[in-house]
Amino acid sequence: MAGIGAGSGAARVGGGVNLLALRSHNAALLLDLLRRAGRTGMSRLELAERTGLTPQAVSKITARLREDGLVTEAGRQASTGGKPRTVLRLVPEAGHAVGLHLDRDELRVVLVDLTGAVVAERCAPLDLGAGADAVLDVVVAEVGEVLAGLGSVGSTVLGVGVAMPGPLDHTHGVLHRVTGFPEWDGYPLRDALSRRLGGVPVVLDKDTNAAALRLAVGGEAGAFAYLHLGTGLGAGLVLGGAVHRGSRTGAGEFGHQVIQLDGPPCSCGNRGCVEALCLAAVARGDVDEAARVLGEGAANLVGLLDIDLVLLGGRTVAAESERFVRGVGVVLDARARREGVGSPVPVRVASGGVRGVAEGAAQLLLVPLFGRAEG
Repeated sequence: MAGIGAGSGAARVGGGVNLLALRSHNAALLLDLLRRAGRTGMSRLELAERTGLTPQAVSKITARLREDGLVTEAGRQASTGGKPRTVLRLVPEAGHAVGLHLDRDELRVVLVDLTGAVVAERCAPLDLGAGADAVLDVVVAEVGEVLAGLGSVGSTVLGVGVAMPGPLDHTHGVLHRVTGFPEWDGYPLRDALSRRLGGVPVVLDKDTNAAALRLAVGGEAGAFAYLHLGTGLGAGLVLGGAVHRGSRTGAGEFGHQVIQLDGPPCSCGNRGCVEALCLAAVARGDVDEAARVLGEGAANLVGLLDIDLVLLGGRTVAAESERFVRGVGVVLDARARREGVGSPVPVRVASGGVRGVAEGAAQLLLVPLFGRAEG
């Protein structure tokens, strides 16, 4: 296990949580149940009943988790006639993950514990077009700052999750031609950042996928689309309970669907993209038109995937959330009436606010620990 600490502009690796205990699928299942149980905790017998494992297996696994500091005893349950049962609970501070949201003009860093709760946060200006070295300098400095003064927490960091605009290769941690910043094409960000952070594990994904993952972990069910409108426009898709990335990790390039063939040029090279039309409307102060255009794109998505819910997020949406929800909803309502559908797909603002993407980036590290499929 690796940890990160501040110092001389570079992060240092130290000892931390022993993850050998987490290599077992059964251990991950038990940890997930204890995470969901919160401070109330669960007894070993309850864990056995919920997982189908034998009481002996549960006792063996939880003993190892206790040795590693991930689980602790939390009192006893009231007796119902037999011997009172010892309650176990997750130790949230036993592990942490760093989540980074690299936007085109801003960097947001969060540090979360094993429950996903944010324990530290920083935000700094960022110029994504300044070049890889300059961007990584800012990232490394801000990660060091968010950990500074937190004492032993630095030695419990599981890794760093990075979320940024796509397209990119999630599997290999390599950027493609980021819209508006073609100089990043082919850059191995995951490995380069890991080296700068002293070897700490790094995971890379699109900002919209990270945000969608956080929403799914937080309880959003069914098939839904998260539409993120900030300095750009993209979508995160959750289908069958997992983030849908596609075989080439290119799913969700929602902003670059062409809806006006003779429309204004887009920085991606096409004309009449939803992103270009939305951002142009926002720039001239026509929020209602931006919402209508976003709604037309959302209606196309609903028609293609038959999703259950549309969630809106991003700085631009947050500034006029009611108008965006209303405008997108009007378009989806009209579509439902034309098709004779009983009820339109609901639209609402996603939870998480401005740090939802960064929190989702941290979940890229946490989700596998709890045995959840995340696509």
